[in-house]
Amino acid sequence: MRKHIIGVMGPGDGATESDRAEARELGKAIASRGWVLLTGGRNIGVMEAVNQGAKEAGGLTIGILPDNDASHLSDCIDLPIFTDLGNARNNINVLSSDVVVACGMGLGTASEVALALKNGKSVVLLNVDIITQDFFQKFAINIAVAQTAAEAIEIVEALIEPQ
Repeated sequence: MRKHIIGVMGPGDGATESDRAEARELGKAIASRGWVLLTGGRNIGVMEAVNQGAKEAGGLTIGILPDNDASHLSDCIDLPIFTDLGNARNNINVLSSDVVVACGMGLGTASEVALALKNGKSVVLLNVDIITQDFFQKFAINIAVAQTAAEAIEIVEALIEPQ
């Protein structure tokens, strides 16, 4: 049986301490369930924190890189995929994920959430302000909001492992 791939998207440079802390917990929880983690693969912000959490828990990590430069690759990535597509790699991120969790928000993350929703993927928003939540909820029903990483994982479990 194919393993579930959970995409975690979030800001790089603009990630807050709270974004990084929630992302690290997400990574641990994803790995502990035997799911595969997919991120943007860089060594900064949410990407780095979630990959660190996954590796701490013995998980498998995939990084979809925007360029062909390994100098920005997270040390916690098992399978790097160098695209040289810039922001167009966001489509690969969301289409390759069974569920997308957006931890924090920035322009790149917003584009990934929009692409996921447009393609019928379920999205969980974590650590996102109410204005952003309201905006995305106007466009789709396949979107949920979580207050903590643990709550986000419960939502993901319900989405990919229905009773």
